[in-house]
Amino acid sequence: MLSSSPHIGHKVAVCGIFLSFLFINIVPAESAEGSQNHGGMHVPHYNNKLDLQEIVFVVQSQSNAFHVRQAEKRRADLLKQAHGLTEKPPVVLLLHTLSDNEGDWSILPLLPYLSRSFGKNSSWIVFLEEETNVKMVTLLQVLAKFHKNKEWFLGKPLHDEESTIIHHYAFAENPTIFKYPDFAAAWALSMPLVVRLANKVRDEPLKSDFTIDLKHEIALYIWDSGKGPHLTAVPELCTEPEGSPHAQHCATTLRKDPPLCGEPVKKEDIFVAVKTCRKFHSERVPVIKKTWEKDALFLEYYSDHAEPSIPTINLGVPNTERGHCGKTFAILQRFLSSAVPNTKWLVIVDDDTLISLHRLRVLLSCYDPSAPVCLGERYGYGLSQGGYSYITGGGGMVFSREAVVRLLNSGCKCYSNDAPDDMVLGMCLNALGLPITHSPLFHQARPEDYSKDLLAHQVPISFHKHWNIDPVAVFNKWLRDDWRTNTSDERNERSKTEL
Repeated sequence: MLSSSPHIGHKVAVCGIFLSFLFINIVPAESAEGSQNHGGMHVPHYNNKLDLQEIVFVVQSQSNAFHVRQAEKRRADLLKQAHGLTEKPPVVLLLHTLSDNEGDWSILPLLPYLSRSFGKNSSWIVFLEEETNVKMVTLLQVLAKFHKNKEWFLGKPLHDEESTIIHHYAFAENPTIFKYPDFAAAWALSMPLVVRLANKVRDEPLKSDFTIDLKHEIALYIWDSGKGPHLTAVPELCTEPEGSPHAQHCATTLRKDPPLCGEPVKKEDIFVAVKTCRKFHSERVPVIKKTWEKDALFLEYYSDHAEPSIPTINLGVPNTERGHCGKTFAILQRFLSSAVPNTKWLVIVDDDTLISLHRLRVLLSCYDPSAPVCLGERYGYGLSQGGYSYITGGGGMVFSREAVVRLLNSGCKCYSNDAPDDMVLGMCLNALGLPITHSPLFHQARPEDYSKDLLAHQVPISFHKHWNIDPVAVFNKWLRDDWRTNTSDERNERSKTEL
């Protein structure tokens, strides 16, 4: 059930002299007729009085222990800033604590709760990620520019350079025209918009079964084929590194360095399973051998045909054109057998997955291998109707040994060899109550399928598919261990790890 208490966070003690309310009065820097935002929309500047308590912060947190710690640090920082500004702290919610509903991470099912709990006394809902740094005074000044009694959808805009499969080829004639928010920069909804959207969510079933790229899908839902507001660009919502000279005007920034989680996981702690088939032995396997195979200490290729020159292993499962569930479950069983080294982590990839195992080892240092960890790029199916999350397979699926043990001990299995393996695994994990842990550094598609501005502040772990690209060149550009030293100074300045 959703929490009945609107305040989730620590009570801030009174110390020194406090103002009972913090009001930010904005004197318009331009004429009273307003100014143009980056998206070309007319944005008036208002002399609003905005109380800090009118803002509800929602950290888009996850239930994995590492991410809980990161989210709690973010909440503590927000409350510490508030401590010096006002007697009563704002509400800071951690998304993963609000209910047991698996679909909450997709935000839309959560809107009725936010409307019901905060619709009368709050003006803004500000969503942010665990790594999003917030300068609270600057953010208040920014929000005060917008009339809080009108519908606003604020963020840092991203756009597609070309139509892409992850957005269902939306706006194919000109994909650059549609803007959607970069979640890492934070994004905000005015309360009138939250209330209207909450009523819509309650009254009209959500149309899409799949949740693929949440930020794009939320923007589409809000825009509603032109019936709702576009994303309004706010230049103070940034993804510049914290402390950068380019970030002086920013209300939000990203941390410079990844979390300090210890030394990278050892190579001998990871077993890599590559799914392939006979027809791709000469086309895709050589790409792996030219790029990332050398970074794996333990790796096996699983195919429908045993070929000693690679070598590949025939698991006795016939090849299927799609799904590959039978092959994936055979890999899970082999991982727990004495046929392969006993390792802490299992990584399952396709034969057209490009991956940096070194960066994965760094990332895995933040996770406890004795816990049931299931890590990758998270998608969702039927989340508004009690559905489930799953790791999309093309970007790579990572499992701790404990997760594999629990999965197989549950008796869960494929309903057919060609069932979609990633979705069947998602159903099984959901039934077991084991969460999917999302990392935006795994990518189901090619670099061309993602916004340039999004990739500019990532150090990616994987991409997928060889279609219309030179996969070796893509690996060398995006995933080589010496990526930082071989790319331009400008890109280095703008890039950081989003762990």
